Amino acid sequence: MSAARPIDPAELRAAVAEVSAWLTGNAPEPDRRRLASAVRLSLRALAADAPGRSVEVRVPPFAAVQCVEGPRHTRGTPPNVVETDPRTWLELATGRLQWKDALTQGKVSASGTRADLSHWLPIVRIEP
Repeated sequence: MSAARPIDPAELRAAVAEVSAWLTGNAPEPDRRRLASAVRLSLRALAADAPGRSVEVRVPPFAAVQCVEGPRHTRGTPPNVVETDPRTWLELATGRLQWKDALTQGKVSASGTRADLSHWLPIVRIEP
């Protein structure tokens, strides 16, 4: 997934707002299309905010991006990988969950010296 196409902040906010009630526990899980849109747009926003190719952020089954300045990775498993599920990613992206808490609770797998994304989070805040 590339961050080459600019992110429309209104589109990002709308996509995340559509899943916001689910994140707060006030609605059932959104349909796959809405969830995928919120994850993909927020990951693209991260890649735009933290350009580079030294960290791969994976949110299966929807998307993965490379971001953060540093040595570029080209083959095999990258040395700096962050992986989490869609709900945890969106909680991090919206500031509902702090990076250190996600790590402590085992909700995020982060390996490598550059895999700390706390500097770039949250990406978007949605008011309740």
